Amino acid sequence: MSNSLHAWMSAVRPKTLGLSVSPVVLGTALAVAAQGEMHWLPALAALLAAMAIQIGTNLHNDAADHLKGTDGVDRLGPPRASALGLLDVRQVRKAAFGAFTLAFVLGLYLVFQGGWPIVFLGLASLLAGAAYSGGPWPISDSPLGELFVWIFFGLGAVGGSYYLQTGVLSWSILSPATALGAFAAAVLVVNNYRDRYTDAQAGRKTLAVLLPVGFSRVEYALLVLGPFLLPGILWQRQQFAWWLLPGLLVALYLMWLIFHWPHGRKLNALLAHTARFQLFFSLLYSAGLFLPV
Repeated sequence: MSNSLHAWMSAVRPKTLGLSVSPVVLGTALAVAAQGEMHWLPALAALLAAMAIQIGTNLHNDAADHLKGTDGVDRLGPPRASALGLLDVRQVRKAAFGAFTLAFVLGLYLVFQGGWPIVFLGLASLLAGAAYSGGPWPISDSPLGELFVWIFFGLGAVGGSYYLQTGVLSWSILSPATALGAFAAAVLVVNNYRDRYTDAQAGRKTLAVLLPVGFSRVEYALLVLGPFLLPGILWQRQQFAWWLLPGLLVALYLMWLIFHWPHGRKLNALLAHTARFQLFFSLLYSAGLFLPV
């Protein structure tokens, strides 16, 4: 078995880490804008814990999908290290456990800072990460994947990061948290749309499998464009949020791609573009919070 850095990077899938970084950045920025100060250690611990959960989930998925036999030679997505024999599946599972353990340890510090609400959010995140491709009813095999991603990468992660800084929650974070969760869900839509035929053969019941092929394109368009219509997005502090216009233009471009690019491996590029778009929006929105009115 090869233990090369390339093999481990393939299993960790670093291009997806923006999905866990973005909500912590945005939630922290919203809190700092609201209270005028930042608590650096909780912010750093939250960021590292979120990344550890994401890495643990990716590693667990790599091993679990191989053991279930769903990653065959006809896989259209990026190559999986376990399925290709680049890494021993036992090593990958141990690494996943190590990442989840690190997240748990960091979570103990976050619980000390944020109390029982963080206990619930942290345990729910760890369990969801492990159950995404594992357990008797994997979330990745069901039509609930987009809902799961929207909740945990949007409302949960943004709200939890905000709460760690302020000790309270505010209705003002609902729209940006919803937007970020929708963009994360759009990443999953591309993944499931790309894999709809092989997933159907493997017995998965994602929305892309259960509904006509055109549904995934429309769903993706709604997820990347719809959030710009939410209150407090394009209209903030009684003025038009011109700083978000680059994000809107990128969203329009991504929508064009999903309707014009052919189905197949080329969609891997759209998946990466969408993940980067979520981080781009997070940074744009966060920067706009500190612009003079």
